Amino acid sequence: MIRQLLIRGMIAGLVAGLVGFGFARTFGEPSVARAIAFESQHEHEAAAPHDHAAATAQPHDDAASTQSHSHGHGDDEELVSRGTQAGLGLLTGVAVFGTALGGLFSLVFAFAYGRMGALRARGTSALLALVGFVSVAVVPFIKYPPNPPAVGDPETIGPRTALFFGMIAVSIVAAVLAVRLQRRLQPRHGNWNATLVAGAAYVVVIALVQFALPAVDEVPAEFSASLLWDFRVAALGIQALIWATLGLVFGALAARELERVPLRRAAAA
Repeated sequence: MIRQLLIRGMIAGLVAGLVGFGFARTFGEPSVARAIAFESQHEHEAAAPHDHAAATAQPHDDAASTQSHSHGHGDDEELVSRGTQAGLGLLTGVAVFGTALGGLFSLVFAFAYGRMGALRARGTSALLALVGFVSVAVVPFIKYPPNPPAVGDPETIGPRTALFFGMIAVSIVAAVLAVRLQRRLQPRHGNWNATLVAGAAYVVVIALVQFALPAVDEVPAEFSASLLWDFRVAALGIQALIWATLGLVFGALAARELERVPLRRAAAA
């Protein structure tokens, strides 16, 4: 059964990735293009005074100046064209991410199915997708939102990446512990009260961790606030669509696999 669920999870993840690609191509790429244009303009303005000073200091060295100028353009040449990045590259990245996420999602579903009260396959899948979206996408987004090109120091990308994935790990662990707490409190305090207590405990833990972790603010003062907002909203929208599609599509596929045998037995009886 796990093998069948894994296959269905990867299929659902691929579908979710394709939906996410369509949204990213339509709403995310315009913000990326504007950010790249801002970065290019900023670099050009920063290099202009240097080029003028060099030309003033060596007015007769035309050959060396020309050679240095052409060499500089060669260093900035893109290895992959912008069109490929926004098309095939984006499609490949989102599809691979969605397929891998779907596989992991199916394994979590296989463990959780039947252990979440009276929820059937569709309900279990939808609830897991909601929990995954909050813990993996929303919580890290609050502390370390994504930035478009031209934002962030390249020398700090390693620490920033470590902090981001660390926040994801803490959020997932806290979510698992909150679910276990809810199940432990449910027999004595009822489902509603146990859920409220577990949810409050999760929020408190996340708030304390986010307060303790260092903040990262590398947005240039002259960067467009509306562009930054549009980019981050699009990034969160992509995650929301991927998780929603994954939960709905996998729930339908899992229901056909897990509930068809009982239905056939009921029909035969």
